[in-house]
Amino acid sequence: MELVSVAALAENRVIGRNGELPWESIPADKRQYRARVAGAPVILGRRTFESMLEDLPGSHQIVLSRSERDFAVPTAFRAGDVDDAVAIAEGLGAGRAYVLGGAGIYDLFQPHVDRMVLSRVPGEYDGDAWYPEWDADEWELVSRSDEPGFTLEEWVRRAAS
Repeated sequence: MELVSVAALAENRVIGRNGELPWESIPADKRQYRARVAGAPVILGRRTFESMLEDLPGSHQIVLSRSERDFAVPTAFRAGDVDDAVAIAEGLGAGRAYVLGGAGIYDLFQPHVDRMVLSRVPGEYDGDAWYPEWDADEWELVSRSDEPGFTLEEWVRRAAS
């Protein structure tokens, strides 16, 4: 199972403020993000899931939540931890799942993700949620493209030697 972290982050790694993006919406980024995750399960926290209820991403939503609860969405599944989320994705027949946040979910999954697809938004922003730091020695930047309003980067975890 390949785990891919997908996030938009500012130069100071800020990803959110008060549950929202701290920058103006970037339509080209939203389009590429939605297209990327469309046919695959996505893993996200309960608050992020609830914030997206009107327009859920992915084929299925695997929601990490500490509370036992069902979701009134037929494509949503509750997971208690990383292993549970991966098992659910594998049970759906997926070879890849996308980790969509929020900050706590990115932190929890960072040691487990195989790739990161990062939309780098120019500038530094005030925020209350950050994308986790990573050790550059463990990762290789395999692609970078300038897009309207952001730079898209793809990072792959280096094989352990």
